[in-house]
Amino acid sequence: MAGSLTADQTAQFADEGYLVVRGLLDRESDLAPIMTEYAGVLDRLVDRLVDEGQLSQRYEDLPFADRVTAVFAETGKDHTQHFDFSLPQASTKPDTPFWTGPAVFSLLTHQGILDVIESLIGPEIWSNPVQHVRLKVPEQLMPPDPATGRPRNVATPWHQDNGVVTAEADQTQMITVWLPLGDTDRDNGCLMVKPRQHRSGLLPHCPGNSPSGQRRGGIGGLAIPGTHLLGETVDLPMAAGDVLFMHRRTPHAAHRNTSDRLRWSFDLRYQPTGQPSGRDAFPGFVARSAVDPSAVLTDPDAWAQSWLEARARVSLERPTGFNRWRTDAEVCA
Repeated sequence: MAGSLTADQTAQFADEGYLVVRGLLDRESDLAPIMTEYAGVLDRLVDRLVDEGQLSQRYEDLPFADRVTAVFAETGKDHTQHFDFSLPQASTKPDTPFWTGPAVFSLLTHQGILDVIESLIGPEIWSNPVQHVRLKVPEQLMPPDPATGRPRNVATPWHQDNGVVTAEADQTQMITVWLPLGDTDRDNGCLMVKPRQHRSGLLPHCPGNSPSGQRRGGIGGLAIPGTHLLGETVDLPMAAGDVLFMHRRTPHAAHRNTSDRLRWSFDLRYQPTGQPSGRDAFPGFVARSAVDPSAVLTDPDAWAQSWLEARARVSLERPTGFNRWRTDAEVCA
């Protein structure tokens, strides 16, 4: 199989369920355009919040990360959806904000990332629409959630990415790609993984509003019950430019951000073209093809339009089939 990985790297991914490729992305040529693009998104958000009286000042003298933190902290709200390049699973409206700019599309189609993916699944590569930007503000700077009295930016619970898609995609050879846009460590919320546990298959997950989820402090999303988490835990501090590749069934989580620094990251998904995405309501695209190169999407405007059309459709149809887990399952009691 072609691609950029060595035999040892491919073996590590197969054996351990994850692989960190250090320095795969260049800070200036690959990451700086994304930061510039997102600075514009933040400018527009700040203008609106000031006009609406939700923000007392523009914080325009601060660098991006500190400015995000200041805006989130003063408003007491998480505005990540304005920066995200996907839609929420519930409550999507015709005007739900998202960002699908050309610099983000350029990263999704980055040839270095696709070269690694090709080493793992072959040259027929589909960009799966389960993709997000994460802006994890230092939790001590955010007001507590009035509904729970607890910090808003808590640790990301243990889960498998296979667990957040529908059952039809259980056999899809989905690869998770996670990358920080700034340096990450244990203090500001780096990821941690359970090596070799991808061999245990799909584990049960409990919704955040299940009894198990409430005991965790009302953390949203899905989480693997602690009794199903086995083996050692490996922390993965990473520098901007490093990229993590994970098997779809590798259990992983993130530490709390107890620092005074923003943790800013992307997580992307890729799979062989033609296999179920597990998120039919959202659009993916052919990112690479040896069989039919003409099928590859190269137009960032067409990608952005596909998400505009999805937002219009989802806001009317209200799809419900995003995951298969129940709050009343015995394992979640």
